[in-house]
Amino acid sequence: MTKRVLVVEDDPDMAEVMLMTLESAGYITHAAANGKLALDAIAAQLPDLILLDMMMPVMDGWECAREVRGRFGRIPIVVVTAAEHARARAEEIDADDVLSKPFDVQALLEIVEKNLEQTARALTN
Repeated sequence: MTKRVLVVEDDPDMAEVMLMTLESAGYITHAAANGKLALDAIAAQLPDLILLDMMMPVMDGWECAREVRGRFGRIPIVVVTAAEHARARAEEIDADDVLSKPFDVQALLEIVEKNLEQTARALTN
């Protein structure tokens, strides 16, 4: 089954690179430009994984992640950020992984695949 990835990123150029990379690898993608739009998208259709920028207008990634965990449970969240101390902040919101900006597209694909595989293994055990 094709996996769905929600890209939550306010930079349209960065979002486009991420979407094109994931789509070319066979993923179904959806984009949201802020945390509020992401919550609306998740409510409409649960993704298999969320790539979540932290620094966004309207609702930042930290608030969005807390809402996701509270409302939707254990959807894997990969924090995508250039912020310092990203790993420590990601742990605060119970994120599954961190992808530091800037990144190359191979790193993006590897982290998405790794987290989807971990989720699949957890569901079968």
